[in-house]
Amino acid sequence: MDILIKNGTIVTAEKSFQGFLLISDGRIAACDAEGAGIPDLKQGTRVIDATGMLVIPGGVDPHVHLSMETQAGTTGDDFRTGSIAALMGGTTTFMDFATPLPNQPLPEALEKRIEEAKISLIDYSLHIRPSGWYAALEHELRECMQMGARTIKMNLAYLQTIGIRSDAVFKIMLLAAKHNATVALHAELGEEIEQLRKCHFTLGNTSPRYHAISRPAYTESHAVSNLIAMSGDTGCAIYLMHVSAGMSLEQIRKARATGQRVYAETCPHYLLLNDAALEGDFDSAARFVLSPPLRKKDDNEALWQAISDNVIQTIATDHCPFQLEQKRLGMDDFRMIPNGAGGIEHRISLLYTYGVLQNRITLNKWIELCSTAAARIFGLYPRKGSLKPGADADVVIWNPTRQKVITAKNHWQRNDNSIFEGMQTIGSPEFVIIRGVVVSEKDKLVKPEHRGEFLRQM
Repeated sequence: MDILIKNGTIVTAEKSFQGFLLISDGRIAACDAEGAGIPDLKQGTRVIDATGMLVIPGGVDPHVHLSMETQAGTTGDDFRTGSIAALMGGTTTFMDFATPLPNQPLPEALEKRIEEAKISLIDYSLHIRPSGWYAALEHELRECMQMGARTIKMNLAYLQTIGIRSDAVFKIMLLAAKHNATVALHAELGEEIEQLRKCHFTLGNTSPRYHAISRPAYTESHAVSNLIAMSGDTGCAIYLMHVSAGMSLEQIRKARATGQRVYAETCPHYLLLNDAALEGDFDSAARFVLSPPLRKKDDNEALWQAISDNVIQTIATDHCPFQLEQKRLGMDDFRMIPNGAGGIEHRISLLYTYGVLQNRITLNKWIELCSTAAARIFGLYPRKGSLKPGADADVVIWNPTRQKVITAKNHWQRNDNSIFEGMQTIGSPEFVIIRGVVVSEKDKLVKPEHRGEFLRQM
């Protein structure tokens, strides 16, 4: 069915205007200003009056963890429940990870992950996460890139499980530069953090607050500095995930000013929350154990400024929810608390409420941060993150006045707690359209049988 959306305010990363948008055969057929003349409509075209609404490209979340196996069990959302939560908040594309089992070839892990993700209601792409350096890696990386996965994720923390040491990171960056791939990075000094964690536990410091104390800001900023230097030496493009510390920003700023291909991401929780949340009783504080940890109010402000200055390009969620019972594994040892929290459902509304409506960002910057920039960086643009003719018809009709209170009691995410519990938001999707199909309408899921597709990064 074709769809005509009329009388709305079209908002993209570049401009805003009163106009109409025509969807045909799952793609944007026309997007123009009022008075331009609506093309002839096919019989049966659905007409949606978007008076008072914003018409925006669907969100792109470049960093989520669904159906992820951990020592505390599987994360709360699988690809179905996570995709439903995402689309109900206006996100129509996300990027997860393909992580191999011990001795499993990367292409095999990628194929397996694509199969697992087939239950998603929205389109998705995948970053590949090698376990380290080994002789067959270049061959495996080439094969994964041919399959459409062109981003290599490396984690400098968690050295006892999925972390990679600096010498291997450098070698893999050389490979990435050779094959024009982007390297995505979790920037923390893994060895330093492990020493600090062990020291605090030995001293009897076991509560959740020591999660943040044992990961001070310099463990991120020094890692960022090292990775930027490696990027410069190898010529590799890097994407710094979940930047949390103000100390990291000046190095990113300088690198970008010299033309170095350094991109940075932060998350709503680093903009809106701080380490005071870790001071409560265990169940309250453990919700906020995530990595990198929540920082200070000054870091919140520094990150907002970095967004204004284009030092930070994207807002992701790092969606990785755990149930409270899973968090309680660390009741007597903060090191055992699984790291992560949910947010896939609330990213766009939080940025609208606390960014746009508080004059921290413009409407166009909001779209750039939540959709267009990630699509561009990861080779999904203009198919995603765009309202240009020919793009996939992933469209959100945004009600800018609807008010909500975030609570675990009724959110779509499959976890029994929320780090944003009690926060008020203004603005939410009225309609969510994915490849020309209305999937959500007025807070109701109307096409639960819809299926997403694996997206090749170009």
